[in-house]
This record gives sequence, structure tokens and C-alpha cells, in this order.
Amino acid sequence: MKLLDLYAKLKKDINVIEKELERSIDVDHPLLRDASLHLLKAGGKRIRPVFVLLGGKFGTYDLERIKHVAVPLELIHMASLVHDDVIDDASTRRGQLTVRTKWDNRIAMYTGDYIFAKALSIVTKLANPAIHQIMSKALVEMSIGEMEQIRFFYHTEQTVRDYLLRIKRKTALLLAISCQLGAMAAEAPDRTAKLLYKFGYFTGMAYQVRDDLLDLCGTEKELGKPPGSDIKQGNITIPVIFALQNPELRPDLLQELARIQACDGQTDVSRFLDMIRQSEGISRAEALASKYIDKAIGVLQELPDIQAKKDLVGIAHFVGNRTY
Repeated sequence: MKLLDLYAKLKKDINVIEKELERSIDVDHPLLRDASLHLLKAGGKRIRPVFVLLGGKFGTYDLERIKHVAVPLELIHMASLVHDDVIDDASTRRGQLTVRTKWDNRIAMYTGDYIFAKALSIVTKLANPAIHQIMSKALVEMSIGEMEQIRFFYHTEQTVRDYLLRIKRKTALLLAISCQLGAMAAEAPDRTAKLLYKFGYFTGMAYQVRDDLLDLCGTEKELGKPPGSDIKQGNITIPVIFALQNPELRPDLLQELARIQACDGQTDVSRFLDMIRQSEGISRAEALASKYIDKAIGVLQELPDIQAKKDLVGIAHFVGNRTY
């Protein structure tokens, strides 16, 4: 199944979510409104709302309830991107100027704060306190993940475990609770919601590993930004960690990393990219992503055999093989 086919099936409900997203960040202040709408208009895969919608299919599906989870989770994702771009000094995202580039860092930070606040206000329309607690805890963990990424910039001694914990917090957790909270908003059985959380977690881990591979192996046209952006920012990802474990390659990689760090990332990284692309770090990272996808699909086997289950399998395969 192609992702576009799934989106076509869910088009009506996704359109409702899109309209709610735009309505939710509408504000009288023109600068705040324009900055908030800027990233929204740039588009995105909307995987988090799709996960919420599909999670809701395992319970009593009611879009009027479920949208109060789908919209906040996408807003949280959007806000985190605005803040990420400030931290990373990113000029473009999805082929568009970032908020910080079009305006400045201060506007970007306050815009991100505003979008976060809107997300938390919308979810209060659901009376279930467990939903609020799960979402709030996820925000705390995401913040820790961001701080950990900064702490490990250019840290060549970090372990695979360090990396996995970081991407769990930064990426996988939000996808996990998207599946879980969609089911909870639809009042699905607790066990179903927990299994969907596991599916979202495993898929989210694979998603980030694939993202990190794309940054090293993709093209600027595919990525909407130059390849090698991660290492320019000091972010050492799993293919690099694997490559550094090769005793023959490690000295040259360390020398190249020291050079990039000394230039504060403002240098050509093509040699570094070539070294990683030719290393076993790429194949080992691809195998790790595939392992997570297999786990995600395995979890689904315990869920009722409905169309949403097949759709989630399709998304898992897309994530495992995605090239954008």
C-alpha cells in the first residue's frame, strides 16, 4: 500500500484536521499568526494525526472527539520543529525558509511557545485526565531529549544506547502516544491502547533511524535541505556511531569530525559523507530500522483484524523504506 492511497481513504477526515489546525493557530496578532501559519502551509506528512485517526478506529470512532487529540499532537510536533530550527541554525525545512530565517530567532521561539500552548488548551476539551497526563509527560520527555541532543553534540564516545534513548524521547514517543491517545479518545480497551503505543514506538524508532540515514545518503532535492545537516550541527547519529566502531576507519573519522567541529560546522562535509556512505554504518543502521519495523508489525498481530490494522502495516512498510 502506498501512503498516498491511505491518505486518499482518510482524505475527508484529514481535511477536517487541516482546517482545525489552521483555525487553532489563528490569532489577532498579525506577526504571530503569519509565523504560526508559515510552517503549517509548508505541509508535512501528518503521520501523527493519521496515527490518531487509525488508533481511533479500534474503538468508537468519533472525529469530533478524536480531533481534540489529533490537532494538539500535530501542533506539538510543529512547535518542536520551530524550536529545533533555532537550535540547529537551520535555514530551510521542507524546501521552505524556516520561521527563524524568515523572521528571527526571537519570533521563532515565541511562535513555538504559542503553538505549544494552543496544543495544551485544545486537549482540555477531553475530560479524560489520563490523556492530559500522557501528553504532558511526553512533552517533558521531549524536552529532555532535546537537551540530551545538545549535550552529546560532537561527542564521539556516545553509545548506541545513548542514541536510542535520545531518539525515543525526541521522535518515537510522540508517534507512540499518537496511536495510544487516538484509541483512548475512542474509548478502546486499555490493552488495545497499550499495544498501539508499542506499535507507534517501534515505528517511531525506525522513522528516526531512516531520517538519520536520509540526512547522510539523500539529496538536497529529496530532503528539502542540504545533506549532512546533522553533522554540521554536531549531531552524531547511529550510522556514524556504527562507523566509529570500526577500528580501521575510526582515526580518519575522528580527524574529520574534529575539523568540522573546529569550523563550527561551517565547512564542506562531502569527504565525511563519502566516508560514512562507504562504511558498514549505513547497512547496520538500515538493519536496525528493519528490526524495529518487524517488531512494530509483530505487535499488530495481537490486535483485531480490521482495516485500520492493515493500514498501520502499510504505514510501517512505508516508514521502513521511505526515501523522503
